[in-house]
Amino acid sequence: MSEAAASSPAPAAPAGVFSPVRRREIFGWCCFDFANSAFTTIIITVVYSVYFQSVVAGGDTRAEGWWGTTLGLSQLVVLVLSPLIGAIGDVTARKKVHLMRTAGICALGTAALFFVGPGEVWLALAIVFIANIAFSLGENICGAFLPELSTPETAGRISGYGWSFGYIGGLLSLVLALVILRSGEGRAHWTFLMTGIFFVVACLPTLFLLRERALPRPKPPGVTYTALALSQLAQLRRDLPQHRTLSRFFLAMTVYLSGLTAVVAFAALYAVNVIGMTQEEVIALFIVLQFAGVAGAFAFGFLQDQVGSKTALLGSLWVWIATCVWASFATTKLEFYGIGVLAGIGMGGLQSAGRAVVSTLTPDGRQGEFFGYWGLFSKVAAVIGPLVFGWIVTHSGYRPAILANTAFFAAGLALLLPLALKPAAPASPSPPAPAV
Repeated sequence: MSEAAASSPAPAAPAGVFSPVRRREIFGWCCFDFANSAFTTIIITVVYSVYFQSVVAGGDTRAEGWWGTTLGLSQLVVLVLSPLIGAIGDVTARKKVHLMRTAGICALGTAALFFVGPGEVWLALAIVFIANIAFSLGENICGAFLPELSTPETAGRISGYGWSFGYIGGLLSLVLALVILRSGEGRAHWTFLMTGIFFVVACLPTLFLLRERALPRPKPPGVTYTALALSQLAQLRRDLPQHRTLSRFFLAMTVYLSGLTAVVAFAALYAVNVIGMTQEEVIALFIVLQFAGVAGAFAFGFLQDQVGSKTALLGSLWVWIATCVWASFATTKLEFYGIGVLAGIGMGGLQSAGRAVVSTLTPDGRQGEFFGYWGLFSKVAAVIGPLVFGWIVTHSGYRPAILANTAFFAAGLALLLPLALKPAAPASPSPPAPAV
């Protein structure tokens, strides 16, 4: 075998003979979205971001910059690891094992925040850094199951189910957090322990019901997974120009997700520091947002299957543009509840439609690889968004930051307008990669 052949990605495995996908498998897959949403809702967005600024960092004016930088750097690590994880998942057909490992690491890190006290800024940031890496890698792996569970005609709907389950999980975790906070003063740190336990328990249906339908691929002897991942990155440079629609979609996705990740990281801080909401009012706001997110994920999932993914995505982006502009001028708590409803609808629609588009445009047999690319570009966005927003807040304030954030959604919309988002043609064998 030549060196070039030895370093090329392993060929797609032939299609296996499987029974039709059962509802319980889809339910098990959706339960992972249900489980991991507790982390991003409680830790990244609603409770710990505020707790970190006010308690751990003691109100230090640099806290927002530290928070945004930590989230951005964690996504930079995920950006580097995503191709490797995708390659391993495709070759070994053990995505489920890796999915459960990421869940365990994230849950343990989340629970560990219970023990972090005032002034322990760098310990808190280190734990959030590790937990967010595990969360994001798990999100990528979970997405790679979607093409195995759906067809181009049902991808939008099933993706919408997953995001809807996620919002329901986030809603339940918020209700539990509210109960804990109302049980007495100084109980906020108990919500972090609850969130870690929630993650473990809620992903058990995924462990028992989700089926690994992919078949292992032969890996050439002597070729490491790192070499395989690097060869796939080299192939990415050749492949995406051949998949012009998908490559342009990834560019648009990177831009608009930069705006979305910034909102996720700083929404609660904005509500507290600009609108003057209390922690309990913020939780109530995000409970409303979760309900709206469920409706948005379902509605935009069905809309995509009926009128096409492009219409669904453009509609979601218009909602986000309106949300950011309104938020930049809002002054009352009542207004901000209305903004929360609009944001929930837009978030559910944008995430559901985006994941389904990648599923329908991905060549058959290369799901892990292309969802690794999806993860890679998503993490580029997650590096850009929080970093930009956090340091704009540090130097100019929250209102200029949220208004500037509108530009990400507007630019993403402009990039999507000329695209025709149609399902991928059946895959042909990939050309060999050059030697690594």
